[in-house]
Amino acid sequence: MAQGNRWNKVSASPTRTNGATLPEELTAEDLFTEAPAVADTALDEKLRQAYFWLVNRAVISPFYDVEFSAGSPVTFALGDAGAELNLPTDQSYSSNVLLPLLTFAVGGRCLLVGGPGRGKTTLAILMGVLAGSSPREVRRNVQQGQPQITVSDLVGMPLPRDLVTAGSLAEIEIAWRSWLTQPVKIIDEYNRIPTKTQSALLTMVAEGYVESHDQMHSTAPESGVESWFFTANDDAGGGTFPVIQALRDRMDVTVAAQGFNNRFFDELVARVEAGERPEDHLPAELVFGPDEQRLLEAAIRAVPLPGAVRRQLEFFASHFEFVQQGGRRFEYRTKDTVRTGGGEVAETIEANSGADLQVDLGSQTTNSLSVRSLQTLIRYAKAMAYFRGRPVVGLDDLAAVLPFALRGKLLPNELHPRFDVGADRELATDSISWLADLFAESRRQFTALGLAASDPISDALDLFNQGLDGVTSAQAASRLTGIESLISGIAKQGKLYGRHFDDLLALKYLHQRYTNYVSWLGFSG
Repeated sequence: MAQGNRWNKVSASPTRTNGATLPEELTAEDLFTEAPAVADTALDEKLRQAYFWLVNRAVISPFYDVEFSAGSPVTFALGDAGAELNLPTDQSYSSNVLLPLLTFAVGGRCLLVGGPGRGKTTLAILMGVLAGSSPREVRRNVQQGQPQITVSDLVGMPLPRDLVTAGSLAEIEIAWRSWLTQPVKIIDEYNRIPTKTQSALLTMVAEGYVESHDQMHSTAPESGVESWFFTANDDAGGGTFPVIQALRDRMDVTVAAQGFNNRFFDELVARVEAGERPEDHLPAELVFGPDEQRLLEAAIRAVPLPGAVRRQLEFFASHFEFVQQGGRRFEYRTKDTVRTGGGEVAETIEANSGADLQVDLGSQTTNSLSVRSLQTLIRYAKAMAYFRGRPVVGLDDLAAVLPFALRGKLLPNELHPRFDVGADRELATDSISWLADLFAESRRQFTALGLAASDPISDALDLFNQGLDGVTSAQAASRLTGIESLISGIAKQGKLYGRHFDDLLALKYLHQRYTNYVSWLGFSG
């Protein structure tokens, strides 16, 4: 390719010829779901074209670790340490490019981790250029984390004349920094920022505003969609200053920046000789204007999440809250009870001799999933389905984003046997593979338990959700008997696992609602 147009090549449309293929496990309800009115079919194609330009032109990253296959991939066993190389049969992607791009699309927060010189900041700058800012403007607005940075350095300072003449804080005008309202905000080496300044940053990230001298300023850009990109050398929370947990929890996805593949050295030499930076050559047709950003984010949120996929996610999330000896009352037998009471979750799990630790997925973690983490997972699964041109979210979309959305959120129990001995010891440091394995094992258990075909607790919840209008006292009493029978069936199994905890509490909820209803019927005559 001629040197003059090497940057201008944009993938021909369609970039994904089978994008409209329906995923498996659809119900009739899913098939007849009305398409979202805000969806613009051209935007998903433009998003894919942006991805392929980034991965083929801008970022030298031949790491296709987000794999999709129709059927089984071709697999090669390598070496004598159990390594495998998969050749997926469907269009697959590089996580360190795709996940930041999806973050840009949904208005999320992405943490890019990796050693120095792996292109973390360059990739974040490219996201800013995609949003319509000039490369120079984006580079100027990058906030460099360093130990001396103050809140004023980050957000702006009051005008000197007001400090002298103002009679109250309300009269002080703040000269706000221009980066605060950019659609893409970049914080470089955020683990080098002092704790007090991190707290101010947390308010911006979590609440969408900044406060100084009793004045408030919204950080929302023109489109209303803002994405944040943070970089760090690791995601363990260390650095010049420890990252406050509340700020760390606000990271929607964590992505590792991969090292350079030296088989692509020619491209590196060409860039050095020409003095080129990829962000200076982004084709104009790939830029997303404010209206497009708003439509893109709305279209992603509107992608349906089918009941079959939702149920698998519910089952996966149910494994992690319960711990057998966490408390005396059943409701308090949780990891959070142990942690907030000053106990050690790993030791409490180890003391439980009643459950099979190989079967109990919850025993592999020292915490459970927050509502925020689950909302993030849903949003990115929708983004993945939209990016792939799928009409609804599939299990493969959910499986693809889950490890990146839960990295740093679901923490491994280092005392668990699988991390101590055997072939799985490497999973203690490879959190992406471990989380992917957790979800795969949860899916296997879901199938083995036959929950797709028969789920009486879901049936009981669905029946209640139809409402109580017209339900007689005798019918309610019959339902109460059925609920008690379901609880008795679980009790007879002997061993309790995390999945039982949610089921039993849901049944107790239903029992209480029906009990109150029967009492009300008797009172009202």
